[in-house]
Amino acid sequence: MTKSLRFASVFLPLLLVLPHFTFANFDFNANCLNAYKSVFELKLGNARAYVSTEKKQHPNNSIIPLLENYIDYFTLITSGSKSEFDKLKGNKSIRLDKISDDEKNSPYYLYAQAEINLQWALIRARFGEYFNSAMEIRKANSMLQENAKKFPAFLLNNKGLGLINTVLGNLPDGVLKTTLSTFGIKGNMQSGLAMLDKLADGLPKSSYEPFYEEVVFYYAYVLTDVAHSSSAYAKTMKYTNRIADTSLLKSYLQSYVCIKTAHNDEAITILAKRPEGGVYQSFPYLDYLEGIAHLNKLDLAASGYFNRFLTNNKGANYIKDANLHLAWISLLKGDKTGYSTLATKALNTGFTYNEKDKQAQNEAAAPAPPVDLLRARLLFDGGYLSKAGQLLEDKKASDYASDKDKTEFNYRTGRIYDDLGKDDQALNYYQAAVNSGRNLKYYFASNAALQMGKVYEKKGNKTKAKEAFNTAISMKNHEYENSIESQAKAGIKRLGS
Repeated sequence: MTKSLRFASVFLPLLLVLPHFTFANFDFNANCLNAYKSVFELKLGNARAYVSTEKKQHPNNSIIPLLENYIDYFTLITSGSKSEFDKLKGNKSIRLDKISDDEKNSPYYLYAQAEINLQWALIRARFGEYFNSAMEIRKANSMLQENAKKFPAFLLNNKGLGLINTVLGNLPDGVLKTTLSTFGIKGNMQSGLAMLDKLADGLPKSSYEPFYEEVVFYYAYVLTDVAHSSSAYAKTMKYTNRIADTSLLKSYLQSYVCIKTAHNDEAITILAKRPEGGVYQSFPYLDYLEGIAHLNKLDLAASGYFNRFLTNNKGANYIKDANLHLAWISLLKGDKTGYSTLATKALNTGFTYNEKDKQAQNEAAAPAPPVDLLRARLLFDGGYLSKAGQLLEDKKASDYASDKDKTEFNYRTGRIYDDLGKDDQALNYYQAAVNSGRNLKYYFASNAALQMGKVYEKKGNKTKAKEAFNTAISMKNHEYENSIESQAKAGIKRLGS
């Protein structure tokens, strides 16, 4: 019997008789559970069909607007389309109106409204609508806190509260943080991570088991991209292991964390085996990830994946970055004209909503990188430390002409030594990168200071760690400034007084 059938035969009959899944017109019945499960396998067409059936059978079920919002949310996550976002965002108020007229004594009453607000907040932030995102986070946070007081045994409250606490606890300076601070809303990253960890461990043994995949989806995201946790890979692989292999979302989560944590060959295997077919939502970003993974091992056939992404992508993100990677492939082939053409394309196409595209814009505008530094960078990102080190072992900073390249050489060499566990050598190169690059617009010096802080923290030298983290924070107007600063501030917070 397949995992999906076991789910249906074991859990659905149980859930249909559990009192906390059915309140007034909030009925998480078989249709709704099937729709919800289909969403988290990225079978959005199936999810729409189940919702359509539920509308005919129980048109007043207030779980329907929530499920419709999940479908819109994952449609926008997988497409990244600004035009679809503009078309779909009007659905939010209609759905909230339907739910707000229902039974206020159900734990789903505030929960469903909070979820809809939170989902739109996360999507709006992707498209730069930070003020509206902050207002929706505020509403979601207030509703979930009230719901937790009214229904303390309703475990799903902690899913949204854990996510909000984690994200707000490590939020960089900007409109979102300023607006939320005005209303006295601050997060606690460690508290949020603890909530999500407890849910990921506990849900499979509870009646809330069907919501497990959603918890893991958010937990993997915050571990990898918000907390930059050293346990991101181990925990993501552990918690996604029990998700069925028919889930395309599982392939995404696993391959993404593998690429972000230098488990490159594993990412390539996962992406090659991902489920395919018309039943799944189109997800061009996975082609982009596959291109990244192949180029990290200097496989120049990666161009096919980037080109497929650019052909099929209807979204606003990663266009600049994909073109920059294609430019790098030309450079690695010795085609400087091709590099210039594609670097210009990276400059003139796409958008800068996310950090990767902002970085690609900066790099495309800068002089072409030395090929040996580019190769070392890619190999390092893939976790091929020995090969990366061999490329630079006979080099020194003075071999490079520009301050940018000198700083990058020191930074890259420091990162390689760091990951090889050679702390003293890493610290020497990091310090050299800080010295030569602290006034440049590139991220090398600031991130070198951040990594120095982490090395000193690991060695138990709090004074030096704080000094390095503060050095990272003091550098302004460089690439990845928000991300580096938020990580440095989190490091200072970890060290305490």
